[in-house]
Amino acid sequence: QVQLVESGGGVVQPGGSLRLSCAASGTSFNSYVMSWYRQAPGKQRELVATITSGDITNYLDDVKGRFIIWADNAKRTVYLQMYSLQPEDTARFYCNALIQGQHYWGQGTQVTVSS
Repeated sequence: QVQLVESGGGVVQPGGSLRLSCAASGTSFNSYVMSWYRQAPGKQRELVATITSGDITNYLDDVKGRFIIWADNAKRTVYLQMYSLQPEDTARFYCNALIQGQHYWGQGTQVTVSS
């Protein structure tokens, strides 16, 4: 069973940075699509960034140039580096893994951007 554990969330001032981590277990991590989603209060969950095992990345337009996704396959961990955070980035961030046609979700980590 694939399990995902996110970490790295917290409270940061506008303009600040955070790095989220998503550690995967129960998978060889050889072939995957790993994604970060976020959900703000009262809003739908939205796809923020994706990386494939072929190292192809994609980003929500709103975060392009501010967020970077990458994977450390040896550690079976995907990261999301976030720069220039703004109050509208406040949300719970979730890690998603698409492995062999199955979706798996982590519990999420809260990111709050506030002065």
